[in-house]
Amino acid sequence: MNDAAPAAGFAATQDGRWIFAGELTFQNAARVFAASARVPLPRSGTVDFSGLAQADSAALAVAIALKRRAAGERVKVALASLPSSLMTLAVAYGVEELLAT
Repeated sequence: MNDAAPAAGFAATQDGRWIFAGELTFQNAARVFAASARVPLPRSGTVDFSGLAQADSAALAVAIALKRRAAGERVKVALASLPSSLMTLAVAYGVEELLAT
């Protein structure tokens, strides 16, 4: 029997969004971000975090890195459904403007 948790990450939806599912923590943030860098940004411009089951400050770093990538590619990306815990961290670190659309 395999008790491993399903892989966390971003998946493209039919309407052109990316949706995140699973945990995004120090344990997997580098892998998740590296995987996202190998695919085009969502054509709708929306990265939806509604499937985020658990997060720590590494999730905030991934969200900021996605925004920076989008800026570098001159693409608008909006981060949707960020948990309030991540927004609280962003305010505490003084980086909430980096998450704005």
